[in-house]
Amino acid sequence: METGQQLNIEPQGYKPAVKTLSAKADGEACAGDVPSPSGPLPPPPLPVVLQVLPGLVTGGAERGCIDVAVALANAGARTLVASSGGPMTRELDRVGIEHITLPLASKNPWVIYRNAARLEALIRRHRVTIVHARSRAPAWSAWMAAQRTGARFITTFHAPYNFSSRLKFLYNAVMAKGERIIAISSFIRDHILTHYPAAPEQVRLVHRGIDPAIFGPDRVNQPRMIQLAKQWRLPDDRLVILLPGRLTRWKGQLDLIDAVAKLGRRDVCCVLVGGDQGRHRYRSELERRIAHHDLGGIVHIVDHCSDMAAAYMLATVVVSASREPEAFGRVIVEAQAMGRPVIVTDIGAVLETVIPGVTALVVPPADPEAMARALDQALNMTLEERATQAKQAMAHVAAHFSKDQMCRQTLEIYRELAASPRPAVIPP
Repeated sequence: METGQQLNIEPQGYKPAVKTLSAKADGEACAGDVPSPSGPLPPPPLPVVLQVLPGLVTGGAERGCIDVAVALANAGARTLVASSGGPMTRELDRVGIEHITLPLASKNPWVIYRNAARLEALIRRHRVTIVHARSRAPAWSAWMAAQRTGARFITTFHAPYNFSSRLKFLYNAVMAKGERIIAISSFIRDHILTHYPAAPEQVRLVHRGIDPAIFGPDRVNQPRMIQLAKQWRLPDDRLVILLPGRLTRWKGQLDLIDAVAKLGRRDVCCVLVGGDQGRHRYRSELERRIAHHDLGGIVHIVDHCSDMAAAYMLATVVVSASREPEAFGRVIVEAQAMGRPVIVTDIGAVLETVIPGVTALVVPPADPEAMARALDQALNMTLEERATQAKQAMAHVAAHFSKDQMCRQTLEIYRELAASPRPAVIPP
């Protein structure tokens, strides 16, 4: 693409309205005039967007990428996704969105440099207007490719990336190079503005959103719940405490085990849902803690669950026991959408997703004593109290954390950027 080349950002079949003007007296119709439509004017056409990320296996960044890609396609725009692949690519295939497989998960500097050339060719071939990077390694490749082609560059900060060394900070800094930087929470927005040289007008707050077609009490039938209860071997007469999240120390599974021990109730079943992702030593530590408290028949560790909506419906209470700040806290939003009581720790962006004392109980992090008291309160709620809280929680999520709202805000950012002045293009 040469300097000054005009990119066609109109979706296929788009024809702009044309009005032929002629000199007539006020109020007199002109031949060729197109009548003004009633209501607001339609939004400008969307640009061609390429999203890049390491892979499409599982996770919030991946879910957001697919949701936005589908929204773009539904709006009539051309859209592509590039990653190293994974099972979630099937969702793109089903709706006819092109996925390009590239080794974008690699952090090898040479591979990152080679990926920049691959993305550059992709941008030129498909006349991409905007490149949206959702992770650091592919963001470096995407940023270089955008610089060479004049494509606009956007990033999404999905986490408060740690920077224990100067080199790590420089590696993270690519996420602040976007002409627009999407923060998935106010916590992340403040983190960006505190630690990176980004201007406030660059940063846009777009909370993650969930799909009400999946997460709603009326969306889960009894057979799904029965199947999952059998799979997990849940006794029929137990109250279920659920903590979803990969097995890593900062997620607070040890604190919850200690809290269940302090609770002292034998009519509960605590389920820790999540894979260890190679953290075998931590899983063994969890098992030893369970045995130490004689909770072998109470606390269970199960691997990744493919039907979380059914899992929430089985739960009496859902817990987020994180010891370190969450970037957003999707689990707690999903649980509230399912009308479940939730307990969260007072840290990170999770507090943005609940109304303390109304839709959630809030406790200090790493405090099993406080967690045990909150568990006891949640487990002892009356049916009337649970129904009232469920109604409030579902209304809260519907108003602030829907998938449609997330996609609409993201597409508005694309339009805004496409309509703004284009930066200088580095000749090929």
